Amino acid sequence: MENLNNYIDSQFTEAVDELKEFLKIPSISADSKYEKEVRRGAEWLENQLKKLKVKTKIYETEGHPIVYGEYIVSDDAPTVLFYGHYDVQPPDPMELWESDPFEPVVKNTDIHPRGAVFARGSSDDKGQLYMHVRAVRALIEKELLNCNIKFIYEGEEEVGSENLDQFCASHKELLTADVIMISDTSIISNEVPSITTGLRGLSYVEVEVTGPGKDLHSGVYGGAVANPVNVLADMISRMHDEKGRITIPGFYDDVEIVSEEERRAMNQAPFDLEAYKKDLEIAEIWGEEGYTTLERTSIRPTLDVNGIWGGYIGEGAKTVLPAKAFAKISMRLVPHQNPDKITQLFQEHFEKIAPPTVKVEVRPHHGGRPAVTPVDSDAYQAASDAMEAVYGKKPLPMRSGGSIPIVAMFKEILGLDSILMGFGLDSDSIHSPNEHFGLENYQTGIKTIAQFLIKFGESHS
Repeated sequence: MENLNNYIDSQFTEAVDELKEFLKIPSISADSKYEKEVRRGAEWLENQLKKLKVKTKIYETEGHPIVYGEYIVSDDAPTVLFYGHYDVQPPDPMELWESDPFEPVVKNTDIHPRGAVFARGSSDDKGQLYMHVRAVRALIEKELLNCNIKFIYEGEEEVGSENLDQFCASHKELLTADVIMISDTSIISNEVPSITTGLRGLSYVEVEVTGPGKDLHSGVYGGAVANPVNVLADMISRMHDEKGRITIPGFYDDVEIVSEEERRAMNQAPFDLEAYKKDLEIAEIWGEEGYTTLERTSIRPTLDVNGIWGGYIGEGAKTVLPAKAFAKISMRLVPHQNPDKITQLFQEHFEKIAPPTVKVEVRPHHGGRPAVTPVDSDAYQAASDAMEAVYGKKPLPMRSGGSIPIVAMFKEILGLDSILMGFGLDSDSIHSPNEHFGLENYQTGIKTIAQFLIKFGESHS
């Protein structure tokens, strides 16, 4: 282990330089203007895998391409399928970035005294994806690889992985493996390692509220015609009651009841509420009554407005009563909740509470099922042992508040469980300005993934 870690350390400057190259590619899947850049991200990955003598191919989809690769060491060896995504979120709002989101820079921070690379996609998911490649490379070059390796890297995760399920269904034999490794999650802290064992699902909708047939003068018509922005704001405010519970009838019918024992174990994780508030620059927390912050962000469902607009939002004043108002709303779901059912319940409730002064339309977007991964498998034990070997501490199993819908899809279509071993921190500002990924996390991640592969291979020898 020491020799392997020393080798990884000796190659780390190169690993950082390659990551910076990757991060310079603005592979924004949500914006059609960047279609060529998304493809450039796929081709860059393909080229890096080919340098390792990995058999690599780019598969076309109706959207962005999928990069596939495989490195077979033996017919008798177990197979690990690595998943990640090379697409990134849009960088907006640009004015809040302290540096160009696609010109990566390394800066020291209080949390990352050894430095962190600041760029869009650094933590979600290019930095964590590239840990896979560097770990496999180290094992190949040191002749220590005892697992067969497959890679599947997509360019549509940030827009709902619209074509991945069809690809998996059409290529089941190609994707045959023993387990899937995903590094698109976080650890509790650099001092307290953890492995994610549960993910929330997602229902995402866009709503439109229409009043008059055109924008009106707010002086002439104000007080006589319902304002769609006011109506939408009122409807949204009615989605939660005074105890922070979601008011959609039937919303909680299928919610998993987590045992008191698991809740107690969950709340033993290190958590400083005052530091949490200070980091987020908030005066007080908010959430469903009867649950802690750790529980609210992992085992309870939520409903949040992700964007709201309507009327005049330019510089200066314009006294307008707008014809339309819009909002994007996401609902994070917990085990046993079905995203299609929740979307239907939302639509029925939203239409029901709309006053007769407006018309409403609900447009479903992407969603995904929640997932819980087993902690009694050889793969989980190998992951736990690998983390303990590198960190010197046994990792805590933790449920995450985020969503990776493909985890449930992989289980349904490929019959494979996933190991969710990421190395980001909640403070990495993913999906926000100034996203970053600690160099220590990147380096430690490479070492831990390499150890996982060794230990998983040994468990099957």
